[in-house]
Amino acid sequence: MTADVLTEAPLTGDAATLIADLGGRARTAAKHLALAPTADKAAGLRAAASAIRADTATILRANADDMAAGQQNGLSAAMLDRLRLDEGRLAGIADAIDAVATLPDPTGAEIDRATRPNGLVLSRVRVPLGVIGIIYESRPNVTADAAALGLMSGNAVILRGGSEAVHSNRALHAAFVRGLAAAGLAADAVQLVPTQDRAVVGAMLRAQGLIDIIIPRGGKGLVARVQDEARVPVLAHLDGINHLYIDGAADPAKAVTLAVNAKMRRTGICGATETILIDRRYAAPRAVIDALIAAGCEVRGDKDVAALSPHVEPAAAGDWDSEYLDAIVSIAMVDGIDGALAHIDAHSSRHTDAIVTEDATVAERFLNGVDSAIVMHNASTQFADGGEFGLGAEIGIATGRLHARGPVALEGLTTYKWLVRGTGQVRP
Repeated sequence: MTADVLTEAPLTGDAATLIADLGGRARTAAKHLALAPTADKAAGLRAAASAIRADTATILRANADDMAAGQQNGLSAAMLDRLRLDEGRLAGIADAIDAVATLPDPTGAEIDRATRPNGLVLSRVRVPLGVIGIIYESRPNVTADAAALGLMSGNAVILRGGSEAVHSNRALHAAFVRGLAAAGLAADAVQLVPTQDRAVVGAMLRAQGLIDIIIPRGGKGLVARVQDEARVPVLAHLDGINHLYIDGAADPAKAVTLAVNAKMRRTGICGATETILIDRRYAAPRAVIDALIAAGCEVRGDKDVAALSPHVEPAAAGDWDSEYLDAIVSIAMVDGIDGALAHIDAHSSRHTDAIVTEDATVAERFLNGVDSAIVMHNASTQFADGGEFGLGAEIGIATGRLHARGPVALEGLTTYKWLVRGTGQVRP
């Protein structure tokens, strides 16, 4: 089931007026945040985390309403998993906010400095992007993660979540801004669009001068619409068609463990492996297949893989380009590292790809040869996460080549400006 943000709708005057109001208030808040001391922002985040913990029962009741509606509306198991909150997940959200509060503040940090022959001293320093619009589906944790990262990097954020998580998002946002107010920070720094009117998305995409950048978090359809229609810059998070290549020199125990974890730990996240490639020289492919099937995974394979087990379903052409977000994996046999690189180049979404091998030379060739935002050796693709990278949280995994790439956290939400210090120089 697709989220409501994907549906085309005419831009109404009410939607444009709403976004103009939110954007204007966000821009005012952003000006104050850009100059706010690090200690004040950190205190606001700690207060927001405490407010979320205090509101655990309220937030979980709101999430239960969303889960019930999602089941009634036929959301897939993967979408329901993304939507679901429990005490552990909610505690993790609060902990992530606290973690962001402890990270180095990027605003004002000097990137480099140089002195010109004429005595001018030039430096580049990090500054916030300004007002960030975030359009996302199903995952209520994005509400808190985006708010925390935006605040600490000195940006104001305007959040527009999907209707499937509306109650959860509102409860999380209410707790977060209550914490900001308790710490003396403006609630307008983090605003949640108060309506699910689909025209609001179009208004956000056209809000030049009010919103400085749009970040979409969701499926391919959402990202495509945002990229097609946006009149403001877009930082895209595309689908995770991630590969795990098991090389002929892979350790068999490692290969099985990594394959099962990379696919099955959480099938509904963007870091889940969707295709496994096995070197024809690898001695134990059947063990990998059997372990995945035993873990409850449907295996779709090419003819060589299908010949290894009667439980393998034949793969269709579209399987190699599918982000299942479910307990399904496609497996193909390839001719060594060259075959793996060729397959990944043809089918990867440039998100995360990994190799399992004990051959250091082959590993380095893979790490250098795969053009993805994250490339791994002997590690599960499920580590593709800002928290696991020590970033506290993430606003998404950027798969493009400009501005930011991979997990986007504090530094990725800044740009820079040049500071020029002189002693009266004039240009001849």
